Amino acid sequence: MINIRSKEEIQKMTKAATVVRDLLNDIEGIIKPGVSTIELDTYAENFINKQGAIPGFKGLYGFPSTLCVSINDEVVHGIPSNRILDDGDIIGIDVGSIVDGFYGDHAKTFPVGSISDDNKKLINVTKECLIKGIEQARPGNRIGDIGFAIQTHAESFGYGVVKELVGHGIGEKLHEEPQIPNYGLQNTGPIIEKGMCFAIEPMINFGSEEIYTKSDNWTICTKDGSASAHFEHTVTIGEEGAQILTI
Repeated sequence: MINIRSKEEIQKMTKAATVVRDLLNDIEGIIKPGVSTIELDTYAENFINKQGAIPGFKGLYGFPSTLCVSINDEVVHGIPSNRILDDGDIIGIDVGSIVDGFYGDHAKTFPVGSISDDNKKLINVTKECLIKGIEQARPGNRIGDIGFAIQTHAESFGYGVVKELVGHGIGEKLHEEPQIPNYGLQNTGPIIEKGMCFAIEPMINFGSEEIYTKSDNWTICTKDGSASAHFEHTVTIGEEGAQILTI
């Protein structure tokens, strides 16, 4: 069942979304060569707690950390560690928070120092994919329209669209119905209605779409070792289209 949220519920979700929006805006200033990913995680947990919110990922399904941090060929779900960021890396950071029982979910991919033109382009195109997907999230459209827009844009640059991992509904649970693939056919899937709330999150690889999971059973990487980028917004569906809560 796809939940239709009340104005009051959306207000609660907006609070949670604002926390993760502010966190990723803030954390950008400390992402630089020489910083460890565990330092970023500690910073994030302290930030969320100071806002009176609860880290949304820590402990969920057994995940050990506040942030998912994914570097270079890591697509998503990387675990913070003593790994040091190097000049030229790209790092995807995905974070959730809970306020008044509702989730916000947000992800961005950041450059570390000076990055290659290829990685700059990958980041920019993935960001564009997210916006194009969100533009299709409006009443009367279907879930497949979102994925079609994302896939069409990414593949026009020769990039691989990760298919095993998807966006999702969001509310009192982090992952709710419907699943929102980053690929698909126009005019397929559930009809989008006012009051629905989604986390739309393209994961785009510079090379092949194929992925695998590392031995830690969390970190997902590209099979060919190419770089991957990830952006995500929490949105609610209004009368005219999607309102981005994490912007």
